[in-house]
Amino acid sequence: MNYNRVVCFDLEMCCWNVDGVGTTGEIIEVGLAEIDLVTQQVVKRAQYYVKPEKDEVSLFCAELTGITPRKVEKQGRPLAAVVQSMVKNFGGPNKIYAAWGRDDHILFNECREKGITPPFKEFVNLATLYRMQNRLKEKRIGHKAAQEAKGIEWEGRQHSGYVDAYNLAKLALTML
Repeated sequence: MNYNRVVCFDLEMCCWNVDGVGTTGEIIEVGLAEIDLVTQQVVKRAQYYVKPEKDEVSLFCAELTGITPRKVEKQGRPLAAVVQSMVKNFGGPNKIYAAWGRDDHILFNECREKGITPPFKEFVNLATLYRMQNRLKEKRIGHKAAQEAKGIEWEGRQHSGYVDAYNLAKLALTML
């Protein structure tokens, strides 16, 4: 296990908002940003679009994420191919992965449904760690608000896996 490197990742999924109630479906983007805890730098970034097998990108989802049906159709690959790229380019079970919240569950569940071996074993939920470090036992806080509370400027469009993973990496460097 490489304890000097952590791969921060963020998922975007097909999503709908019906009568103010949001639901999500298959993964359509994986953003990754690897940090080196020794040098305190973001050392690698990637963005992978995933072509959903059952769901489609709604207008609500396209407006929220900036991911259009055309983009997924042209640039998307099956989740199995994306997971292979993640392992090849970021390392698999020898790396620790981290996200804000339980993106590990979302990824692992979809991998299980599609017969894919998940790309990692070790996971850190940075939202839980942040609440512990800042004594926010009963209060949930979003990634952007947590980052801004630490005085770290948010860069880019929120709800882009690529952008969110990079911003998470910057926050993770102050926490780990």
